[in-house]
Parts: sequence; C-alpha cells; structure tokens
Amino acid sequence: MCGIVGYVGAQQPASILLDGLKRLEYRGYDSAGIAIFDHGTIKICRCEGKIAQLEKLMATETFDGTIGIGHTRWATHGRPSEANAHPHYCDGVAVVHNGIIENYLELKAMLTAEGSCFSSETDSEVLCHLIAKFLRQGCSFVDAVRRGLALVRGSYAIAVLSEHDPQTLIAARKESPLIIGLGSGENFVASDIPAILSHTRSMIFLDDGDLAIVTADSVTITRLDGTPVVRPPRTITWDPVMAEKGGYKHFMLKEIFEQPRAIIDTLRGRLIEDTAEVFLDRVQLDAATLRSIMRIAVVACGTSYYAGLVGKFLLERLTHIPVEVDLASEFRYRDPLIGSDTLVVLISQSGETADTLAAMREAQRKDAQTLCICNVVESTLARDCDHVLYTHAGPEIGVASTKAFTSQIAALVLLGLHIGRARGVLDERECRRLMQHLIAVPGLVEKTLELEPTIKRTAEEYMNARNFLYLARGINYPIALEGALKLKEISYIHAEGYPAGEMKHGPIALIDENMPVVVLAQRDTMYEKVLGNVEEVKARKGRVIAVAPAETRELAAKADHTIVVPETDPMFMPFVLVVPLQLFAYHVADAKGTDVDQPRNLAKSVTVE
Repeated sequence: MCGIVGYVGAQQPASILLDGLKRLEYRGYDSAGIAIFDHGTIKICRCEGKIAQLEKLMATETFDGTIGIGHTRWATHGRPSEANAHPHYCDGVAVVHNGIIENYLELKAMLTAEGSCFSSETDSEVLCHLIAKFLRQGCSFVDAVRRGLALVRGSYAIAVLSEHDPQTLIAARKESPLIIGLGSGENFVASDIPAILSHTRSMIFLDDGDLAIVTADSVTITRLDGTPVVRPPRTITWDPVMAEKGGYKHFMLKEIFEQPRAIIDTLRGRLIEDTAEVFLDRVQLDAATLRSIMRIAVVACGTSYYAGLVGKFLLERLTHIPVEVDLASEFRYRDPLIGSDTLVVLISQSGETADTLAAMREAQRKDAQTLCICNVVESTLARDCDHVLYTHAGPEIGVASTKAFTSQIAALVLLGLHIGRARGVLDERECRRLMQHLIAVPGLVEKTLELEPTIKRTAEEYMNARNFLYLARGINYPIALEGALKLKEISYIHAEGYPAGEMKHGPIALIDENMPVVVLAQRDTMYEKVLGNVEEVKARKGRVIAVAPAETRELAAKADHTIVVPETDPMFMPFVLVVPLQLFAYHVADAKGTDVDQPRNLAKSVTVE
C-alpha cells in the first residue's frame, strides 16, 4: 500500500529518500513527504500529488542533517491532502506509518482530552502524539516508542525520528512489511526492497513484533517488550524490475498472493466480535433507514459486476431484502424503477468508471440512497456517493483484477452483516458465527495458494485448448463467470461461464474431446446435481477439471483433474474457489507468453462509455 524509506549515515539524505520513494511509485500513492534533521530540529516537507511536486518543493529548501525518513501515502483514513500526508509531526517527533490503527478514534479521544491538538484526519497521527506523550513523561526515545505501540491495535510499519535523539531512527512492524538495509557507515529502512536495492543488497526482514534501533554504525533488534533477537541478513539477488514485483514474475501473480492481506485489511477494525456488530465509519445509514429499505440494486462493470452477483446471494441471505444486479452500462438506459426505498450499491475498484458514475447520478436523480464499494480514497465515486465502504486493498497494478475482487466480496459481506443486524434478521449468535467464518477466510485463501504448483502443471497441460466452459451452481456461478473472464482477459482463449443447471439448454452441444470443462463443486444440496453435470460432460468425451473442497470417490472417478481446496461455510466458498481459477488463468497465459499484466486492448480503469 504506502511506501516508507529511511536513511542514517554520512550522506545528505534528501536525494536518497527521493530516489527511494521514486522506486516505490509503482505501488500507487496520492501524496508524499520527507522529514530530515536540520541543525538538530526536524524539518518536514510534504505535499499532495506526485513525487515530482515534492521534489520541486524540496529544491527551495536546505537541509543540514544525515538522518531522514520519507513516505508515499495511499489514502485510507482521510482524503488526499497536504495535511494528511506523512510524515506526521508532534513535539519533536516525526512518524511515517503504513497500515491501519484500528483503535485510533479511542486513542485520539484520550490524547485530545490530555491536551493534544491534531492537524490531520488520519489514523496515523495518533502514533507521533503517543510517542511524544511518553517522551514528555521522561521516557527514553526507544521506551517511548515501545509504550506507545503497546497501546495500539491494528497493523503498522513505522519509522520514527525524535529531536531527543538526533542520531537514531527507530523502526517497528506488525502485520506490515519492513526491511533494514545494511551499509558501511550507513543503514537504511524501507517497506519494500526496490527502495534501497541500489544502495545495498544485504537486508534484514523484520518479523511481526520486532523493533529496530538504527544508527549509522549499528542495528539493534528487539521484540516490543525489549527482549533482544537476532535476525540474520539476507543477500538479495533480484534485479530492480523483479524487486518491484516482490520476486514474482508478474504484478498479477504478486497480487493474487496478496489476497489474504487485502481481505484482512478490508475487514480490519470493522468486526466487533464482543457485540456481534459491524462498524462502517463512512456508512451513515441509521437503523430506521435500513429497516425502510425495500430493495437493493447492485451496479458495476466487469469483474466488479461478478462480485456484485456474489453479493446478491450474500445480501439476500443476510438481509432478507430483494437484490437485483445490473451492468452499469445498461442501468440508466432502462429507466430503472428505483426511489427513496432503494439502496443502490455501486462497485468500482478505481472509483472512476464512467458507466458506474453515470449510474450513480441516475440513482441520485431518482432519490435512491447511494453507497459505493471502492478502493481509491477521494475518487469521484467515493466523493459523490452518499455513503462509502472502502476496501483498503491497496494499489492493483495488473489490469486483470484479482485482490480487488475478493476485497469487494469481503466488503459486501460486511455490508450484509451490518444491514442484517440493523433489521433484526441476524441475531447476535448467528452474526458471531458468521464473523468467525469470515475471519478465518484469509487463512483459507493462504492454504489455497499453496496449491499453485499443482495448478501450474494442470494449466500447462491445457494451454493449447481453444475454448473452455466453466460450470457452477448457486453462489459459485458468478465465480465460474469470473474464472472464464480471467482466462479470456490474459490468455486470449475463448471461455464461457455457465450455471451448471443450464448446460443442457445449449452449451452441451459444444462439448467434445477438445473442450475442457472447469467444474466448481461444493458439498451442499446441489452437489449430486453437479456430479450429474460432470457425468454428462464425460459421456461426450469432455475433459473435466474439478475444483472442490473434497475429492469424493464419485468426483475422483469422473474428473480428469481435481484441485482440492479448503472447506468453509458455503456462503464463503467463493473466496476459496476463485483462487485456483485466478492461478489457472495466470499460468495458462504465462505458458503462452502473453503480456499478463497489460493484456491487449484492455485498460485498468474504463473512463469513457
């Protein structure tokens, strides 16, 4: 998501920090800033917009120090602005932060009551106020950081400077990556390898709960409680381009593997298990309004549309409200029958999709409540909708969407739980049960990703097929559509998703020995019907690739290949079943040698009709 660079040594840090931030531009950002010591005091320079703008601002400044930190911000809390840009500063303390502080409102209220004055809308600013508080109480720099972090719930990678100790940079991490780069008479901190790869290839990867005390001549690593630990350095052999991709061959593959973290970040701070409530800070629909909603209309394009189709099953089950799903490009042209009793949910990764924006305006013209599920803070859709539910998935570089899709489904579950509780459809016990399943999803996705070697071998066997058919039932039917779309987008192989029960109404005519059929099965009331579909495919010499949570004897006897995935509540199986389809499409395309990250004729954000 955001980018961090830090330097301690004999050189002037400004050019090192700027160069490091430029090497992290591929991650996406909306503001940037640096903090450098200048004659014993910390000087801050930051701005909304690109690093080129920051560079212009810094050209008018002079710095006389050898220690500094820099940051590129992808907005999560608070709009993109100079005030919300990092570093944040308070009473001699400067902090840059990646991650999400879940209890920042509670901490901010405590600090405000004690006299702190906040200047931003961010969660991150509480960190420098906390550290400054403990420094005022007489703590050392390192103890002030430890005591401050002990009060924090959430995820963080931080780099901290203090005017109390102008030779030291402190770094710490919890659930967000952070690296220490080792030099001769200088050391570096970064959130990702590319930022410092041109300066050193010897790097220490901090573990969750680590705190590093970094000076020009030493790096000391402890746990948060002060217990010393040893983290051996690793030598990085990647070239700079590979480093940007985290060692993965393509951004798409990297983003497929980022899905457990993206789902966690979408859920983070929003599930209150004690009371079985869902906290959606930018959704200001009170209980009375939610009870008055008679219909939900989900509107989106492409992959987001398929997330919306999954959402139909989820929202109807969780809220008992009828849900219809529209392609945004068709929505306004059919003069939809909506009004003040309709909630229109608009889904867009970028928040700039032209058709989705037009659909939003049509909904607002007809007095419907509008709520967007979006990944980009202060995008047009997020600014103009009545309510916003951010996914916090981080930048997605690959044109073919992966982590945005699963994050959107996670957001739809959150919305369903929130409305279901408000309307009394879900009692506390059932809501807590579903929350527990939802919290387990990232771990199940992680286990599914371990199947990559098997999926790769299967993909290479089928890479020369000309056509594919994807079949599924119920909530997994949209996943069949999404799997077919991924294959089309990046491998240029024709593929079609179909509800398995409709196979005999047309697609069965296409099946022969040259037509691979991907079948999604889960053990529910329709499992035997799906087995019947597999039997029908095999009777016509079709080759079957089955993706299922268990390889039963019947399925093993019928399928040519079976990819066995972890099992969860049927409502949440789409999270698990889509991952093998993403990996399959990726490895088919890679084997064929197509441009996986930038497939022909496609754009990441469709900003015209």
